[in-house]
Amino acid sequence: MEELKLLYDQVMQRVSPQQLMLAFGFVLGALVVRRVVLYMLERYVERLARISKTELDDLLVDAAGKPLGVAIVFLGMYLGVHSFRPPEVILSGASTVFSVLGAALLAWFMLRLVRVLTHMLRQWAKKTDSTLDDQLVPLVGRAAEVVVGILAGLMILQNMGYSVSGLIAGLGVGGLAVALGAQKTLSDLFGSVMLLVDRPFVLGDWVRSPDREIEGTVERIGFRSTRIRTFDQTLITIPNSRLADFVIDNVTQRPVRRVWITVRASHLATAAQMREVVTRIELILKSHPDVDQESFLLVRFTDFGEYSRDIMVYYFTRPIDWVAHLEVREEVNLKIMETLEDLGVPVALPVRAVHMMPDPAAGEAPEA
Repeated sequence: MEELKLLYDQVMQRVSPQQLMLAFGFVLGALVVRRVVLYMLERYVERLARISKTELDDLLVDAAGKPLGVAIVFLGMYLGVHSFRPPEVILSGASTVFSVLGAALLAWFMLRLVRVLTHMLRQWAKKTDSTLDDQLVPLVGRAAEVVVGILAGLMILQNMGYSVSGLIAGLGVGGLAVALGAQKTLSDLFGSVMLLVDRPFVLGDWVRSPDREIEGTVERIGFRSTRIRTFDQTLITIPNSRLADFVIDNVTQRPVRRVWITVRASHLATAAQMREVVTRIELILKSHPDVDQESFLLVRFTDFGEYSRDIMVYYFTRPIDWVAHLEVREEVNLKIMETLEDLGVPVALPVRAVHMMPDPAAGEAPEA
């Protein structure tokens, strides 16, 4: 306390009324300049930003306004302190305090810029047809905020006189250990990035692997894994690192949906009847509004079956939704049945001939 009292007496002996007036003038001038600058930003710059077609300049002006006002006040206080010409100890301490405050102010401004960047990325993600980028934008924003926070902390420590070189080296070794321990997690994260870049599917798509071990609807796309709801209503969780290496068949993205059936007419049908059946089925497909006429369409009498005359019917429906697709198939099938009935050609049924052999023990005579 005695040392502080002695230091106070030394400072007060050095302070003159002119210095007090000069310091007061710096602080008052900083407040006036802050008011004028903020007024100019609000009155002119923001008005020009609203006239522009983009939203970016409005966000940048809003992000820079408050930090700029605080920076002007800090500058006035800094000049006011220097106007007293204090002892070296006080001047060094004041410089350290203002350096720390300046680093914190810069970090605050950078965080506001990161929020602007996150907002613009979120707006861009809404314009895409993928929902994966919508989920990755918050991750990018949080990662950027963490980086800004770490850099601000290192700047503050350095301005306070601490050596950050050893801390950075320790963080490098620790980061290497964490990276080795979290190798699988990082692999899944990079898998998420690859899914974002390639966009092989979006939420709600029906996807399957070529071996059909994985088939269902994409329910959730996360940072580490993707969840697929199977048609048995079970939930499959697949790490994104594996999913990025899979061959994915996106069934939902097909423009049309295929139908490949075999119409089995009775083996008693004549050649004329078969020719007429084929012609009428072709007319049914070509006249149906939901049968895609630009895709491959084929109706052919192909095989003599064991109990039938087989006609291959191959076409594509415009509706790809499962229910609407089945409705088109039903309509076509009913019209094919009506055609067979109209021509008197029954649908083939499995036929098996059974020969009854006599029983010699019962004394039955063989049938002629």
